[in-house]
Amino acid sequence: MFEQQLKPVWQHIIKSKVAPFLPVLKASTQQVIDGINQGDLPRWLAAYNALPEVTGAQIDHCKDAITVNGALSLVESEYLAEQLQALHPWRKGPFQLFDTFIDTEWRSDMKWSRLAPHLPDLSHKTVLDVGCGNGYYLLKMSQQKPELLLGIEPGLLQNVQFWAINKYVESEVGILPLKIAQMPASMRCFDVVLSMGVLYHRKSPIEHLEHLKSLMSQAGTLVLETLIVDGDEQTCLVPPGRYAQMRNVWFLPSVPMLVGWLKKIGFKNIEVVDVSVTTVDEQRSTAWMQFHSLPQFLAAGGQLTLEGHPPPKRAIITCQI
Repeated sequence: MFEQQLKPVWQHIIKSKVAPFLPVLKASTQQVIDGINQGDLPRWLAAYNALPEVTGAQIDHCKDAITVNGALSLVESEYLAEQLQALHPWRKGPFQLFDTFIDTEWRSDMKWSRLAPHLPDLSHKTVLDVGCGNGYYLLKMSQQKPELLLGIEPGLLQNVQFWAINKYVESEVGILPLKIAQMPASMRCFDVVLSMGVLYHRKSPIEHLEHLKSLMSQAGTLVLETLIVDGDEQTCLVPPGRYAQMRNVWFLPSVPMLVGWLKKIGFKNIEVVDVSVTTVDEQRSTAWMQFHSLPQFLAAGGQLTLEGHPPPKRAIITCQI
C-alpha cells in the first residue's frame, strides 16, 4: 500500500530540484516500510480501502476547514463518516469532507491564521514540512502552487489520514513516513522549511536547528514554531518529568534564548511574528479525538499545567540563512 501511495510523491520529486536526492529518499523510506511493526496498520488500511469512490469532487481553499464539496448519497455519506472515524484520533484539522465535518483536537486553522500572513511567496518554491501530521498545513499551502510540497511524518496513522483526505482532494502534496533524522544532511534544496511543534521534542534542539539549516537552499526561509516560556536570554525550562502530560518535552526556551540559538548557528533576518498562549478553544477533546486534551492538562484555572509549570505558550519565528 505504501508503495502505491508513494508513486506520485516520487514523480513530484523528480520534477523538482530535490531530484538528485531521490535515490537516498527512496532508500530511507523503503527501510522504514520494511521495518513497520504497527499492529493497528491493517485496520487503518482497511478503513482507507473502504472509502467510497466519488467523482467530480472539488476543494474549497477559502474556508478554515480543508473542504471538499461533491454529491454523495445518504448511504455513502454515512459510510464515509464510519471509515473516517476508524482512523481516530484526528489531531490536526479541521476537515469538511462532503457532509462529514472532522472536528479535530487542534483547531489548526487558528494557527494557520497567525502563520499565513508571514509566509513567503510559495509559488514555484520547494517546501518541506517537518513533522507534518496529516498534512493540514501542506494542503493549505497547496493553493499557492509550489514546485514541490513535501512533508515528513513518522506517524503511520497520520500518513493514512492524509491518504484519506487526499483521495478526494487529489492535491500534489506528498508525505513520506520519515523522521528528520532519516533525511539526508546537507540537501540544501528546500526554499521553505517548516518545523512546527517539533523542537521541544528534540533532546538536542541545536542539532535539530542545524539539521533544518542543512536542508535549506541559499536564502531559504525557516518557519519555526515551538513552545516557549517567558524570560530573558538565560531562561529555559527543562521539565524534570512531564509537561502538560507530555512525556517527551525537553527544552522550552524563552524567545530571547531561542533567537540567540538561531543567531549562534548562523541564521539571519530573524523575526518573531507571533507569540500566543494556547487556549482550550484551540486544543480540546472532540468526537474525533476522544482522549484527554488541554483542558484536562491544566490546573489553577488554566494558570499552570498539572505539573505546576507555566501553561503552553507558542512562538512563531521566521529567519533565513
